[in-house]
Amino acid sequence: MVEPAGATPLLPGLPDEISVWEILLRLPPKCMLRCRAVCPAWRRVTSARGFLLAHHARQPVLPLLYGYNFVGDDIESLSIVPFDHRAGVATADQLHAIARLAHDSSRLDACFILVACCDGLLVLSAHHPLKFFICNPATRQFAPLPQLDDFILLGMYPHPPTGQYRLLLYLLPTDLAPEAQDGSYVFTLGSGQPPRHIACPEAKELRHSPESILFRGCLHWCIGNLMMAFDTIAESFRQVRSPVGPGYSHLIEMGNMLGISSLSDTATSVDIWVMPDYEGEVWTFKYRVELPVTEIKEQFGKSVDYWYVVAMPWDDDVLLLVKFDDCLLQVDIHGKLFASFHCRGLGPTNLRIKQTLVQHAFFPTLEGYVVNSSRFV
Repeated sequence: MVEPAGATPLLPGLPDEISVWEILLRLPPKCMLRCRAVCPAWRRVTSARGFLLAHHARQPVLPLLYGYNFVGDDIESLSIVPFDHRAGVATADQLHAIARLAHDSSRLDACFILVACCDGLLVLSAHHPLKFFICNPATRQFAPLPQLDDFILLGMYPHPPTGQYRLLLYLLPTDLAPEAQDGSYVFTLGSGQPPRHIACPEAKELRHSPESILFRGCLHWCIGNLMMAFDTIAESFRQVRSPVGPGYSHLIEMGNMLGISSLSDTATSVDIWVMPDYEGEVWTFKYRVELPVTEIKEQFGKSVDYWYVVAMPWDDDVLLLVKFDDCLLQVDIHGKLFASFHCRGLGPTNLRIKQTLVQHAFFPTLEGYVVNSSRFV
């Protein structure tokens, strides 16, 4: 990107190649948006699609937390919080919401839930009745997805041959629509078409699964000793060998390998497995993390009746986030409790976000689409 001869440089004393590709490109999305207000030249440069794609490619992939914000006992809004656990980031700087979404009701069953994330795009759900929404928290774009009422969301993925984003769904016939075809469906964002039936009744087992993980062009799920993969190009399911038995397990991506974290029946330890040979479906046991149950009891003065554990990639190992009462604890692979946050309504998900300012053509085609609306607080 070179300015014509005689043009005023973006930053005095620096070639625009340096200003754009070595400075502006490194800014976080929120700072990038502020730069657009400096002058028309900055706005033009930082709005170019090629620049935005390069900017997105540089963004870190961060675990995603949810944060419910209370007014008294009423839940007012949902905070979308990337967890910045990279080396050198101070504990106090790890939690900064990139967006807050106001709820239509303070009832718990009407609050937003984060259910899928892909390339910086988030799918949220609200229950009773079940509804889905899509948003980009970085650009503050938001739209309902009424076409998905009554469906169960299994995952979201990009479709490289077409450049589209698609949602994988499952439908069961109901009393209101007994003629509906059960099985799997694919919904293409911005197509203007209803979800497309692709059969695959074997996906029925995934209705109550944790969030899927996209790895090597396939969506993956793990429910106890059942592991399945969906080829996003061929639109077909296959069963994958699982190293764990029935129990509470989650998939993780560790470097270039697929991994599984499995919580013991007593909820006192977590086993980590990795798949070094993906094609051969060969699993290797990596290690067991003993949770510091006694230390947690002593430090927080409460018995551990229930906690929710999520393993996340951390360098070449994992970090455990433990949701306990109103606390979010960080535990390393040696079972050491080394940090904690006390925040009501804060908890981990199995989603990861890579923020984007890229403008997607499908958003304006969605009925009810808004930008910077009162939904964002």
